[in-house]
Amino acid sequence: MISQRFRTTILAVLAAGLLAMTSSALAQTISITARMVAGGVNDLQVQWLQNFAIPEFEARNPGVTVNLIEFGGSDEALKEQYALDLSVGAGADVMGFDGFWIPEFVEGGMLMPLDAVGGDAVNDWEGWNHIPVGLQGLTSFEGQRYGIALGTDYRVIFVRHDKLAEAGIDDAANWQPTSWDDLLDAARTLKEANPDSFPLQINAGTAMGEATTMQGYFMLLLGTGHFLTDDQDRWITRSQGILDVLEFYRTVYVDEQLGDPRLQLLQDGRNRSFANFRDGTTALLVEGDFFYRGPTAPGQEFAVPNRDEVMTWAKMPAQAPGMGLRGQDFVTISGGTGFVLNPNSNNGELAWEFMAFMNSQEALTAAQEYQPRIRVRDDVPVPGVQFLTDTAAALGPLTTARPNLAVYPEISFQAQLMTERVISGEMTPMQAMDAYARAVADIAGADNVVDLLGN
Repeated sequence: MISQRFRTTILAVLAAGLLAMTSSALAQTISITARMVAGGVNDLQVQWLQNFAIPEFEARNPGVTVNLIEFGGSDEALKEQYALDLSVGAGADVMGFDGFWIPEFVEGGMLMPLDAVGGDAVNDWEGWNHIPVGLQGLTSFEGQRYGIALGTDYRVIFVRHDKLAEAGIDDAANWQPTSWDDLLDAARTLKEANPDSFPLQINAGTAMGEATTMQGYFMLLLGTGHFLTDDQDRWITRSQGILDVLEFYRTVYVDEQLGDPRLQLLQDGRNRSFANFRDGTTALLVEGDFFYRGPTAPGQEFAVPNRDEVMTWAKMPAQAPGMGLRGQDFVTISGGTGFVLNPNSNNGELAWEFMAFMNSQEALTAAQEYQPRIRVRDDVPVPGVQFLTDTAAALGPLTTARPNLAVYPEISFQAQLMTERVISGEMTPMQAMDAYARAVADIAGADNVVDLLGN
């Protein structure tokens, strides 16, 4: 006969086991990763996730745990890691993603539309009504949504006007070049005043990856009046504009040493360029507005002392007035990074719930307290940051975006390689352009390229 004490013990054990099984069934874990490290790259995004987005989501969803996976490597290294993870069915549930990677990953069978992973709730999300279609396109491909961009950006010339003033440039705080010649003349004046300086930084080479294409090559090419592709989506392989861009690079990095050619070839070259600007070795640096929001902000790694007293910005001029894309006097280009869902996720619907919360008006308004920026939601204003207000107003009408074509990453690399061949002295501008033309024709196919020189 079973004693009452033993019966009670059995019941207690069974109850505890049932409770443990129930808790285990209710407990769910998802993960999020991106190029961000506490105290390092994109530290402010880490702070927002750790201090608001993750704990708030977990509090509203008992039993749910969100793991943050930091990644401190380059954008290119992160892309390679994603390709490896996704190809073997692994990876974080929510992944920080540059929009221009999406076509390549989709055509490689490694990404699926948001609603295919997150379910019907994706299309019912209230946020779509607050994101303009054009900005939804930053993370879309062939009419399907694959992610949500956290924001958009613009590219400008960042200016240490204190250094311009020291070099004797008039009205330094309001300096605005109207041509490439103006830009080069200012760099020459700075170099003459301080021969040990490298006054102009415009990214070149493969080591900086897409930062070379966006902050360097594109910002010059647009100033010659054309894009990477023509109006039939054919890749422009040879043109006077491309040749002029490469001649500009040769002037800056080879002929006159207005920029540091060695820095362009180093894996940490971009960070070194930020340090040079912080230290005043470089006074003119072409970068995205991320440079203001992140690296030079107070408390960040490349914070500029008394930033708003010594630093300003200028629009990137066309090669000459009226010569820019669409006949513009000034040019810029915008991109968008955000997050996508991993199709290998075991918790796709929960991952979407977290992603939707991250991009809610509430969460993005909280994000503005950590890193004010131009968000894609039209109901999340930029609070009290004159720089972002001014750049958005001035550059919004001038901007464009990268070609939304699957082979773009390969051709972008070839553009980077073309600049590297020139600034390293390996090839002349003409030789580098011809090599680029051959490579692009091989990548895109002979029917998808056009030679504007025609010889």
